[in-house]
Order: sequence, then structure tokens, then C-alpha cells
Amino acid sequence: MFLLLKKRNIIIGLIVVALTVSLCLAVTATVTSAYSVPKTGITVVIDAGHGGADGGVVGVTTSVKESDVNLSIARSLKHFLKTKGYDVVMTRTTTDGLYGMTTKNRKLKDMQERKKIIENANADLVVSIHCNSYPRADQTGAQVFYAPGSVDGKQKAEVMQSVLKDTLGTTRSAMSGDYFILQCSAVPSLLVECGFLTTPSEEKLLVSSEYQEKIAYSIFTGIHTMLSSDNPSIT
Repeated sequence: MFLLLKKRNIIIGLIVVALTVSLCLAVTATVTSAYSVPKTGITVVIDAGHGGADGGVVGVTTSVKESDVNLSIARSLKHFLKTKGYDVVMTRTTTDGLYGMTTKNRKLKDMQERKKIIENANADLVVSIHCNSYPRADQTGAQVFYAPGSVDGKQKAEVMQSVLKDTLGTTRSAMSGDYFILQCSAVPSLLVECGFLTTPSEEKLLVSSEYQEKIAYSIFTGIHTMLSSDNPSIT
């Protein structure tokens, strides 16, 4: 009896191992196939705003940190771009800031590191992800900013803003903005404020994983629309 039980346990163990291996191979195949698409030859830098000690805006009811919302949207945006054949460079991939623990001026170091990543990426476009704030809790809507004086940046920002109007219902218009991240290189750069964490109704949306993915897909659509119009070979 003991030998029979032992043999049965061995057989069950082998079956479990086989099923586990099969599942792992299936997952690996799915992930691999998701990115096994023709390359566009275009690189996009995604900048998840804030991070580390700099949490950015704080949600008015949930106290959620803007930096966490930004990172979640940035990760989803990366996925959508990769599945369409774009190369993606992220300035921030974790909740940490881009500096060491002993750094004195962390904000300055963080921005310097982002600038370095953007300069070294040899990218075609930079998109920085943020959430907005306002003293009154009555402001809503995503808005796109571009570097002052950048004709190309303005055109691309208006394309992105148009897509956000169609997909998210925002009534805002693209504007120039004197933001550091928009002026790190000569590459066209956009800053997308995804909504207001200081307005409870919009904060409720922004903390939702479903809405974060919706925003990411909307931004992806804007990127693909503007870049495919510049490059007819992209489908």
C-alpha cells in the first residue's frame, strides 16, 4: 500500500510539474508574440513625472500620489507602443526618483538624469505624463503642453489634444508651457496633464486602473496618429 501511494504521489507530482511548465511556456509565448511585430524604427521616450521624495500632486480624497498614477499610465502606454512596433525608453521605471540616497539636491539631480536619458535615447518624440491640480475643486480635463516656440511641438500637441477630446471628452486646448522636461533636447516633446487630482470626481477616475489604461490608450492613439502621418510606412 505504501509503495502504491508513493508511486501515485510521484505521478501526481510529475503531472503538476508538466502543467506548470506548459503554463509558463504559454505565458512566455504570449508575451513574446505580443511584441513580435515589425519595428517602426521610431523611438518614443516616456517620462513618468515625479517619483521618490517628490510625489507631485496629492489626491484630494484618496491622498494618492501623482507619481504613482503617472507611472501606472506610463507603463500601460509603453505596452501599447511596444505592441505596435515602437521602441520605448522610460525615464523612470520604479517608484523611486532618479538620484542616490545621499544626494543633497534631489530634485535637481532627478531632472538632470531625465535630461541625460532623453539626450541619449536618440528619440523621435518625448511624452511626459502628469496629473494636474487647481486650488478650486471644479476643474477637469486632460490637457497637452508643448515647448514655447516649437512649431513641430505645437502641431503634435494639437493632434494629441484632438484625440484626447474624442476619447476622453476633454474640452481643453493645447498650450505652450515653460516646463523643463519639454526643453531637454531638440526632439519634439509633449507634456500630458491627464486630469485633476484636486477635483474629487476626476480623482475617482484617475485612481481607477481601467481609466488609467483608457488614458494610456488615448495617448498611444495620439502618438500613433501624429507619427504615422509623418511616416506613411507605419500602419
